[in-house]
Amino acid sequence: MNVFDRIYALHKQLAGARHPIPKATLEARLECSPATVKRIIRDMRLYLDAPIEYDREYNGYYYAGESDAHFELPGLWFNASELVSLLAMDQLLETLQPGLLSSDLAPMRKRLERILESRAMGTGELSRRTRILRATARRPGPAFADVAGALAMRCQAVIRYHGRARDQVSERRVSPQRLIYYRDNWYLDAWCHDAEGLRSFSLDRIQDADTLDTPAIDMDSAALDAELGDGYGIFSGTASDVAILRFSATAARWVADEQWHPDQVGRWLEDGGYELRVPYSASAELLHDVLAHGAEVEVLAPSDLRRQAALRLRQAVARYADV
Repeated sequence: MNVFDRIYALHKQLAGARHPIPKATLEARLECSPATVKRIIRDMRLYLDAPIEYDREYNGYYYAGESDAHFELPGLWFNASELVSLLAMDQLLETLQPGLLSSDLAPMRKRLERILESRAMGTGELSRRTRILRATARRPGPAFADVAGALAMRCQAVIRYHGRARDQVSERRVSPQRLIYYRDNWYLDAWCHDAEGLRSFSLDRIQDADTLDTPAIDMDSAALDAELGDGYGIFSGTASDVAILRFSATAARWVADEQWHPDQVGRWLEDGGYELRVPYSASAELLHDVLAHGAEVEVLAPSDLRRQAALRLRQAVARYADV
């Protein structure tokens, strides 16, 4: 730890202590010598006005003052790992949706970089050494900021939505509930006042959005999950079946560590294979992921899902009939 991290660590120790902390304990927790502990305490008293007092009985240190008046480090103060985490989150947000909060976060970003530079950690290192690849991402569309604003203000909105399935544009009045980032793309879960039900809208298909003064209808998170997230995939609805999938020993090395669904059940087989049971309702998205494993997976049940998998595989083989 450098001096900044040790100041931060000492502050956390003293702020959370009910009794004076012995010097030997501080030396062990801060991983430094007695001289270093004394120097840190001196600097905190001198430069940060930290009310650190010495107790002879405990041979230790504590924060003086009323119990309800806690001393806090002045300004924006983070340890090294927290700084890196903050910058990583900033870079991830900028990668997911460029420009969304750039102007708002710019002052904080500059200050974080100055702190990093002062700690001899360099500036710009994180962005140079971190790559976020989005292979199948779609641009979130021109209405992203307007939709996010309506969601944050808890207002209804009128959206113009171009659905892929019917290739039609419709106007909907919605109460935004939450934004979902799923498989490198953004979606809006909302109560649709026209359909009188919950719907998920792909953000890239919302052409524009007008925020209304009317307050949005709020729905319980549990109700949203039950309606939209019970089965497999984002468009699942309430789970009605459980898929039983058997993976080969080769595929099992990866699948056993994956979470396909919060309520999945998996078990290792004697031949080294892996059996996975996944709740689902709509089969399209589940089959897409299952068949991506090719010959390394077999759909055991239910029979209708097995037939659908076999049909898709036969159709795929038919395209290569001339080979």
